[in-house]
Amino acid sequence: MKKLIFSSIALFAFSFMGSAQAKSDTLMVLGNCGMCKSNIETAATKAGANSAVWNKETKILVVNYDETKTTNLNIQKSIAAAGYDTPAIKATDADYLKLEKCCQYDRNPKKEN
Repeated sequence: MKKLIFSSIALFAFSFMGSAQAKSDTLMVLGNCGMCKSNIETAATKAGANSAVWNKETKILVVNYDETKTTNLNIQKSIAAAGYDTPAIKATDADYLKLEKCCQYDRNPKKEN
């Protein structure tokens, strides 16, 4: 009986420790099309995200990652290197200009009143 209680406590502690390392963030990433979606999600996963889903309409990227393996900033650096501006990192002009014409989003969108 003591073994069962100890095993249950250990399993609970390990599962809690594992979930404490998981992180989910949302980022605004401008883009235009399905190719942008693929590029953005691929860049995020190359930087260590476990999953990345970008919504073309809302321009919101949801990333899930293990904080012991990567960071939000590393993910944003990878996305910027792919040519897309992120909240913390602006893509270089050279990287932006490598995008297909259909993917070259308006880098200075007009603000709505």
